[in-house]
Amino acid sequence: MKKVLGILALAFIISIGRVYADEGMWLPMFVERLNYVDMQKMGLQLTPEELYSINHNSLKDAIVGLGSDAKPRGFFCTGEIVSEHGLLFTNHHCGYSSIQKLSSVEHDYLKDGFWAKNYSEELPAADMTASFLIRMEDVTNDVLGVVTNDMDFAARNMAINAKIKELEAAASEDGKYNPVIKGFFEGNEYYMFVYQVYTDVRLVGVANSSIGKFGGDTDNWMWPRHTGDFSIFRVYADKNGNPAPYSKDNVPLTPKHHLPISLDGVQKDDFTMIWGFPGSTERYMSSYGIDYNVDTFYPIIIDIFGKQLEVMDEYMQADDAINLMYADNHAGLANTWKNFIGQCTMLRKNKVSETKVALEKDFMSWVYSDPNRKAEYGQALPNLKKAYGTLGKVAKYIYYPNFVAQTGPAGIAAAFAPYYNAYEEKDKETAAMMLEQLKGMDVDAMFAETNPQVEKKTFAELLKTYKNAFKAEELPEIYDIIDKKFKGDIDAFADDVYANSIFATPESIKAFLEKPNPKKIGKDYAYIMSTSMMGKIMENVPAYREAMNVVSENDHVFVKGLREYYAATQPEKSLYPDANSTMRMSYGSVQDYQPADAVHYDYVCTANGIIEKYVPGDYEFDAPKELISLIEKKDYGVYADDNGELIVCFLSTNDITGGNSGSPIMNGKGELLGLAFDGNWEAMSGDVNFEPKLQRTINVDIRYVLFIIDKYAGATNLIDELDIRKSEPKPLRVEEETPVQG
Repeated sequence: MKKVLGILALAFIISIGRVYADEGMWLPMFVERLNYVDMQKMGLQLTPEELYSINHNSLKDAIVGLGSDAKPRGFFCTGEIVSEHGLLFTNHHCGYSSIQKLSSVEHDYLKDGFWAKNYSEELPAADMTASFLIRMEDVTNDVLGVVTNDMDFAARNMAINAKIKELEAAASEDGKYNPVIKGFFEGNEYYMFVYQVYTDVRLVGVANSSIGKFGGDTDNWMWPRHTGDFSIFRVYADKNGNPAPYSKDNVPLTPKHHLPISLDGVQKDDFTMIWGFPGSTERYMSSYGIDYNVDTFYPIIIDIFGKQLEVMDEYMQADDAINLMYADNHAGLANTWKNFIGQCTMLRKNKVSETKVALEKDFMSWVYSDPNRKAEYGQALPNLKKAYGTLGKVAKYIYYPNFVAQTGPAGIAAAFAPYYNAYEEKDKETAAMMLEQLKGMDVDAMFAETNPQVEKKTFAELLKTYKNAFKAEELPEIYDIIDKKFKGDIDAFADDVYANSIFATPESIKAFLEKPNPKKIGKDYAYIMSTSMMGKIMENVPAYREAMNVVSENDHVFVKGLREYYAATQPEKSLYPDANSTMRMSYGSVQDYQPADAVHYDYVCTANGIIEKYVPGDYEFDAPKELISLIEKKDYGVYADDNGELIVCFLSTNDITGGNSGSPIMNGKGELLGLAFDGNWEAMSGDVNFEPKLQRTINVDIRYVLFIIDKYAGATNLIDELDIRKSEPKPLRVEEETPVQG
């Protein structure tokens, strides 16, 4: 086991004053402006320079943004470098897509796991990239310097976007770096993030999904949690350490910094830090936005995604090949579906809209107490109320047809609309050009990883879902055809489409493109379905777009005013920007919580809970027999705690959201304690309003990760690569006896 200096994370401050520890996703470039003494009192043992530096190696250099292309503008997850040979830890669900694509029925790594014994056995994850932050820079003055007082909001955005492109191009150094500029506080500040992106990332190790996804959708967002949510990759570079496309000649990256690993575990009140790339929060959203999401937008997505998942589950549980085929798609849909259910439930239960209303009332009183403030900010909230009212009326007429029309043959038919329209208009030149573009499509790719039975049933069930959401007179033309030609039988309609539509199979599409007859398109039921639903969308698009523009403009004004309001009325309150897939850190502590009256949740859960939940053969709660045997014998080795138990997961108060999955959670010495992978159900409203009494991060304990690697998988080659540390026991203090005088 090799040694490396350990470092830890800190948080940032954008405005003056203090913040309660726990809440906030902070930009690390402002580390020296933080109330550093308070963090040290909580347990931090490192200097600001050890945390974030652009001149020396620092903690930020071990934090990796995981993307899916060579120039990512955002990251789906976070990873951390844990060895001097570019070894990377992240969550199982973060590696899920790559693992699925590398799998086959014969070699199903999701089902069976995978462990490379040496570099030559590691598998290229073609759809994963690893981005390292080189530096971040405040470019607010440069970006907003192009804005003039006579610009309307649209012109303002055009000028800003042009300036952003110019600054990003200048910072790329002819393609060496990938600079990304993003707006903060609803476009009131701008920061540039310069990344170096490595595209050769390889799968090294992953446990069976019965470990990495134990509990499935049932346990998702729930505590206690017994999921071994980790996977292992390695970043490769050319011989000079630079990013390079996949090549057998590439070598493991020698990183600027990697994280040591602690076997000390956690105790209540221990200091914790998380670094990563949180995706999106809406902490400054108005009450009107919250009400729109809860009453309109989220229920639509829950309705549609829920039906899709119902169909997938039916076929996936019955067929291993279908299960593998749809695994990644199902995981993404299920996570969003349950997330929105949780947000709807907890935004109401935690009275978040009411909290915002109280804030808005105070804000408006402050605004109206000054004529200049009234002129600048007085209409922001009334405008938001009106715009969200419009969205609430038209959203269902946009989202239902949009999602349903993308399904199966109807979704493919939409690509043929420009060609058919040119034919109808007798524009032969345009029609010929459109046809050539269609011939360039990769038709086989459109049908890759799809099953006709699953697709047809999904097609039919979503048509039923759409119909059930509207009055008869609100439905598009395709439902009249179903009523007249198929006596209202949507299943019979789906059978006909999949048997006869041009767009139902790759063979029928290829045959049409070889001998095109555009007249057939206009009579194709899949095409009619697509165009009739698009017609419904277009009827409502003008009102929808106008309302969304009003929301964007007035959110900008409202947040600008809100910052002034806090500075004037609560100067001790620090404001942090919403998450936007840029590097952040949060700090907090290990804590239990009380989710309801007379209910208490401990801050750790043990492997005993796996035995309690274990259901042999169950889709979600099965577990490998070898794992069950190890747990029953309590054969935990050095990974047991002081009581001889194996901690699987633990809770902390760190502020995270989606995108933080896979983030390292560290102690005060910068040593890895575990991997963050989820939030808790009772605080699903946390993306909009932080709930200090309830909000917890669920982390897989690094000792459980190492136990699986070592004792379960026998991948000791990986254990030997890590810098694993354990504190020496403190010596007992023996007081010297005072002699009795006599």
